[in-house]
Amino acid sequence: MEKIITILSIIISIALIGGMIYLVSDGSNTSDDQVAQSQNVEIRDGVQYVTITARGGYTPSVTEIRGGIPTKLVVKTNSTYDCSASLVVRSAGFQKMLQPTGEEIIDLGIVKSGEKVQGVCGMGMYNFLVQAI
Repeated sequence: MEKIITILSIIISIALIGGMIYLVSDGSNTSDDQVAQSQNVEIRDGVQYVTITARGGYTPSVTEIRGGIPTKLVVKTNSTYDCSASLVVRSAGFQKMLQPTGEEIIDLGIVKSGEKVQGVCGMGMYNFLVQAI
C-alpha cells in the first residue's frame, strides 16, 4: 500500500511540473505580438494607416512605420469597457473616451523618421508606441 501511494505521488508531481512548464512556455505572448512590422500598417492613396486594437491594453504595443508620409491611427474597440477605452495621444492633441465597440481614426500628420508617437490609457496603465523609421 505504501508503494502505491509513493507511485501515485510521483505521477501527480510529474503531472503538476509538466503543467507548470507548459503554462510558462506558452508562446501566445511572444515578442512577435510586441513589435509588429507592417502586419498592422497599410498604405492607401498615399496615406499610411496604423491599426491598433484597444481592449485590456493595446495590441500591438510597438509598431514601426515609414516616416515622412501622412499617417492615420485607426483604433478599434470591441466590447472595450476597461481603461484602454480612455485614450490619450498627446503628440496629436487627442484625448477621448472611445466607444465600447467601433473605430476611431486619429490624424497623426506626417511623422518624421526617428519620431515616436505614444498612446496611453487615461490611468497610465496601458500604452503603445508607433516609431517612424
